[in-house]
Amino acid sequence: MKAKKQSLTAFSILFIILAVLCIISVLLNGQPISNDLIAGLNPDKYGDLVQTVADGGTVTVVGAKLSNFFMAYPNGFVDAADLIVFIVSIGGFIGVVMKTGALEAGVYHLVKKMHGREEVLIVILMILFSIGGSTYGMAEETIGFYALITTALVAAGFDTIVAVATVLLGAGCGVLGSTINPFATGAATSALQSVNVPYSSTTIMILGFALWITSLLIAIFFVLGYARKVKADKGSTILSLQEQQDMKEYFTKDDGQTLEFTGKHKAVLIVFAISFAVMIASLISYQDITFGGNEESYLAALGWSDFLTGVPLGQWYFAELAAWFTFASVIIAVMARMSENEFINTYLDGAKDLLSVAIVIAVARGITVVMKATHMDFWILDKSASMLRGVPGFIFAPLSYIIYLVLSFLVPSTSGLAGFSIPVMGGLANALGFNASVMVAVFSAGCGLINLFTPTSGVVMGGLGAAKVELKTYMKWGLKLFVAIGIANIVVLSLAMMMMK
Repeated sequence: MKAKKQSLTAFSILFIILAVLCIISVLLNGQPISNDLIAGLNPDKYGDLVQTVADGGTVTVVGAKLSNFFMAYPNGFVDAADLIVFIVSIGGFIGVVMKTGALEAGVYHLVKKMHGREEVLIVILMILFSIGGSTYGMAEETIGFYALITTALVAAGFDTIVAVATVLLGAGCGVLGSTINPFATGAATSALQSVNVPYSSTTIMILGFALWITSLLIAIFFVLGYARKVKADKGSTILSLQEQQDMKEYFTKDDGQTLEFTGKHKAVLIVFAISFAVMIASLISYQDITFGGNEESYLAALGWSDFLTGVPLGQWYFAELAAWFTFASVIIAVMARMSENEFINTYLDGAKDLLSVAIVIAVARGITVVMKATHMDFWILDKSASMLRGVPGFIFAPLSYIIYLVLSFLVPSTSGLAGFSIPVMGGLANALGFNASVMVAVFSAGCGLINLFTPTSGVVMGGLGAAKVELKTYMKWGLKLFVAIGIANIVVLSLAMMMMK
């Protein structure tokens, strides 16, 4: 009997990518990187490299050593420590909420209320997540929503792919079409300012909105088409037999019992909702959006809110969020009258459920750490910029977009990629007579598309892990969608590059 062929896990895929990149860096060892590129970097972040050029030296690709590969995972864990502690804390929080029965009862109550209108729920959720993505870069924060959204949509008759798509594509299309996202367009415009390249915030917002709406409409159309098919015929699901079993085990209630939605359940869900509302409120960049970058005015208005974490609302990040959700877990445990022992065991069990997600993120971040250590990210950027010189606008835009797809695969962090690439790419666009504001939109769209499916993204792998869906299945399901969004992006960006000079 022929043995069943098993697909590679996310861990193996990431380690293979890591090994290939290390080998490539060895082959490129000693390859020079343009002094002009290095000299234009932010000295606060890349001081050693800038100083090397200032002293008459040249920065080159450094071949990865065995130690770079060997230590990539633990170094990635350290580099992503704040995100990992946030994910583990979210797992504990969800575990405590689930133990009360409130989440399950609330979900089935919602599904009963939405009977016959379940598709409307998908559209509303995708729009809401996309607003978060476009305005404040909602990405890693969505991992906490998967337990609720997946349970709700599976109960409504859909499968886990529909749930993953609702959250991941909703927020992802928003980030792709960033308008005032401080981690994408905000970081990019700051990078342009550092090299004195002119730009228009209005142009960036208009293009971001156009990319956001076109991408989201395509995604909604695609997701609804599949959702209707699955709801009509469960056999049409793209999930493997193992994934279907996981869906039944983790997200389906089939014991025939009617769940009572009690007053205690409602109270727990109110705290649950407030917890996420505070998370969203804490991440909005009030200093930039409301106070025009004036730190003094911002602190005068919101400085009082630092009493809990030492950091005011608007400046929280993953460490503060981890503390917040742990605190919320305690509040819910008290409301549910859990014993100390029951609370701790429940919290740890919940954290354990997302531990594999955290480790995948650590391995993915290890790839970024190796890219920085070998300077391959700068080498790729240098060669890409050279290739773009002298090409017309209708070629410049799609080529730039493709370059950002490659760079985003290797450096999934939008703010990090903006910091070292936009001074080069935006400066090149300006020097060639193109609008640097359009280049910001190219950057945002390229990052946004690749971060809908790249295995090097903690958002993608974390979301898939939380919903018990394999990357292979997700890619098979979404390939046509990703191509369609990419084509739509290129059309919008090419027209903008030719018209906005």
